[in-house]
Amino acid sequence: MMHKPDTAELAFPVSVAEAPRGHAIAAVETVIVDCPTTRRHRLSNTEISVQSYVIVKVVLAGGTVGYGEASTLGGPRWAEESVEAIKANIDTYIAPAIRGRSALDFERNAMLMAKAANRNNAARAGVDGALFDAAGKALGLPASQLLGGAVRDRIEVLWALASGDAEQEIEEAKAKLSAREHRRFKIKLGFHSPADDMIRLAKIAEALPGCEIVCDVNQGWTEATAIRFLPRLAELGVVLIEQPLRPGLIAATARIAARSAIPIMIDEAAFTGPEIVANAIGAAGSVYSLKLVKSGGLLNMKRAAAIAQACGLELYGGCLLETGIGAAAHLAVFSTLPQLEWGCEHFGPKILKTDLTQGEIVFRDFHIHCPTGPGLGVTIDEDVLRAARRKG
Repeated sequence: MMHKPDTAELAFPVSVAEAPRGHAIAAVETVIVDCPTTRRHRLSNTEISVQSYVIVKVVLAGGTVGYGEASTLGGPRWAEESVEAIKANIDTYIAPAIRGRSALDFERNAMLMAKAANRNNAARAGVDGALFDAAGKALGLPASQLLGGAVRDRIEVLWALASGDAEQEIEEAKAKLSAREHRRFKIKLGFHSPADDMIRLAKIAEALPGCEIVCDVNQGWTEATAIRFLPRLAELGVVLIEQPLRPGLIAATARIAARSAIPIMIDEAAFTGPEIVANAIGAAGSVYSLKLVKSGGLLNMKRAAAIAQACGLELYGGCLLETGIGAAAHLAVFSTLPQLEWGCEHFGPKILKTDLTQGEIVFRDFHIHCPTGPGLGVTIDEDVLRAARRKG
């Protein structure tokens, strides 16, 4: 009988001395930061004017430093994790599991982190991003090279309109158009009544002729509400509808998708590979939103993309208002994907009053341009990071 290695054998210990010179993980440090946004950002179940993150710093034995980021939205509302829990779980469980091991062993480190902290996807993704940043800097290579190599250097980028005030949103969108930063817009729905949302949406669509409009309901509707208002969304020229119902309602979402002239995008309903497959088989959508907070790491997000495409789904680069650090980690992956049909929405660095990086991520000609430097390709502004650090 063929011997099947167990997890313990696969995850054999590696000491600092045994890791390649300079590549051993010497320290993993975390800090919570609170960053004010340029305006309030509303979802169906929360709103924020300050976005919080856990910034992860990995120090290698050779002195190389890498940064990653764990993002959530409004505490444990969008998903289970909060920044307070993320920091505690990294410090207590995840960091000890990988300390002393080679930063270049991406798969093994991902396995060890997953074993140390089940789910906790944002926490693991933050550490994983820092490992790719540190490893890339140590080798003098961009993280995209460690992920298979870039096939694009820029991605068409959406901007989200989510204040709930149509006049303010129109002014904001026109400013983005004038600056040639964005010409595709995502409108957040679900925090007004559906009828009021349709009035607001009509005003915005009329004021932005020629612009593509995506709508994100953030799980805020029922099947009956969706059936009632889908025709109106089609009349207004909406090109994509994101997560109209709450996760788990695959059959109900499939009935909506079957009736809709507009593609449905799967977001919160599918974090894992099996969940992606279940939603695809159940015909609950035809587009999948990729996010590190769902996949738990850069390689795992590439796997999610492959699983979604194997199921016939198109791909969209989702975000959770990341700073330039988290945006760069996503872009490292997005730049390597053979297909990214719907572009991405990594506008996070632009909605913060002050980003944590030194401007390496550029928005120009309606595209976000992928950083090309070693690691994630961004440099931390230490003064801004220090000022944003949570007090107490």
